[in-house]
Amino acid sequence: MWKTEKMTSLLCITMISLALAGSAYGQPTNLPIRPTVMVLGVLGENVTLPCLLLSEHAKDAIAHTGVRVKWTKVEEDEALNEDVLLSMGFHKKTYGSFADRVFMNAADNEDATLTITDVSLADAGKYRCEVINGMVDILEEVILDVQSILTEGVVFPYSPSVGRYNLNFANATQACLEQNASVASLEQLHEAWKGGLDWCNAGWLSDGTVYYPVTKARGPCGGNKGPGLISYGLQNKQMGRYDVFCFASALKGSFYWLVQPDRLTFDEAVQACVDDGAEIAKVGHMYSAWKLEGFDRCDAGWLADGSVRYPISRPRKNCSPTEAAVRFGGFPDKMEKSNGVYCFKDE
Repeated sequence: MWKTEKMTSLLCITMISLALAGSAYGQPTNLPIRPTVMVLGVLGENVTLPCLLLSEHAKDAIAHTGVRVKWTKVEEDEALNEDVLLSMGFHKKTYGSFADRVFMNAADNEDATLTITDVSLADAGKYRCEVINGMVDILEEVILDVQSILTEGVVFPYSPSVGRYNLNFANATQACLEQNASVASLEQLHEAWKGGLDWCNAGWLSDGTVYYPVTKARGPCGGNKGPGLISYGLQNKQMGRYDVFCFASALKGSFYWLVQPDRLTFDEAVQACVDDGAEIAKVGHMYSAWKLEGFDRCDAGWLADGSVRYPISRPRKNCSPTEAAVRFGGFPDKMEKSNGVYCFKDE
């Protein structure tokens, strides 16, 4: 009887000790959460999120394999948190949209600061830095705000579903209007060319001239004329048939990919956006979101003109690996359940 009571007492003491240890292990005992730091980033540039180690234990241990540094992008719903970077000694891993785009400065044993390269608007939000060695030694939160210095607009080439060189000037003007844009001016095309626009199909401009921009002259695209704006001069607005260069301004609303359980026909795509309180996005919406907001998604989706496109601002394997671009998937049969959809919602 005495042995049974003794064993029961020991068991109770052990369970209480484990409970207390578990509670201590799961809490940041060395330091409280520090005041949240605010950081401002500029679209397309690099930004640094600070996380400096203050405890002597953390300073000494940061370089050893027993210590983990973990960066997380935090959402209101913690279940939606996104891993950014995990570092353990010399071993480092980056995740998801942050893969190969973030690194820890590690300038010294007091630094777990994170650098994000080629910042997009989607990177804005709250980040958490944790330094873990059996328990959390550091817990720091940083809020990143991303602003675009590009506020004017974007020039893009456009041709209809019937193919290239099918628009007279009036048709070209209407085509741009239908894509939430206007016919670009020569000055706007020149600025786009300076920014890297290279396109080998000639298109109408707002003054009735026809040009195409070439940054790398080759064969029939600029040939021995060298890089620049190649001019066809003034053309007959009724008889001439070309593509068109459109100009879309910054968005006054939200461009987004609508998550759906299944692929959609064109009509289903239109209705899905309406059901979400929006409209199916236009080509101009996509170009503005891509160029001016850094929108990036590797999913082909229906747009209002019946085309299928997807915007890549961060080139990577299987997603426009050689350049940032709006990728064009043609004008598929509208009855095919082969694509998702991009929507636009006014402010």
